[in-house]
Amino acid sequence: MARLKEAYVNEVAPQMMKKFGYKSVMQIPKLEKVVINVACGEAIANSKVLDAVVSDLRQITGQQPVLCKAKKSVANFKLREGMVIGAKVTLRGDKMYEFVDRFFNLALPRVRDFRGINPNAFDGRGNYSVGIKEQLIFPEIEYDKIDKVRGMDICFVTTSKTDEEARELLSLMGAPFEK
Repeated sequence: MARLKEAYVNEVAPQMMKKFGYKSVMQIPKLEKVVINVACGEAIANSKVLDAVVSDLRQITGQQPVLCKAKKSVANFKLREGMVIGAKVTLRGDKMYEFVDRFFNLALPRVRDFRGINPNAFDGRGNYSVGIKEQLIFPEIEYDKIDKVRGMDICFVTTSKTDEEARELLSLMGAPFEK
């Protein structure tokens, strides 16, 4: 079992129950899933770019990414409906907890001039999103083997009702929020 999942059961849940005064254990918010998304507009002109994105995501998450297609045609971008323009991975269970642990403790501290992640990036329903400018912060990615530095969006989906509950949950799980 992942170290973070064990910590959630033994430490995070009791603290959340005490702070928010939940009557039942089932009311305690938990991390439901983590979605990692990489959108690459240059995939329109060069389909080889998508192979690099998929391979990077597979190395980072240990799971096969799903290709994302354009929903609408945009003439200015030479984009047609149905063209593949990105890839995403949805992590749940032990893989999710392992990724979150690696992200908070290994990857984020490797960001240049890192002072913490923005504590205001919640959506109002208890979900948190963070953008990464380069995939090189993950230890699995080798600098020599990438063709281009790409960013990604990481979305933490929780079962909490409010942003305050979600902020507390993520900070107890080790999220380095700015002070």
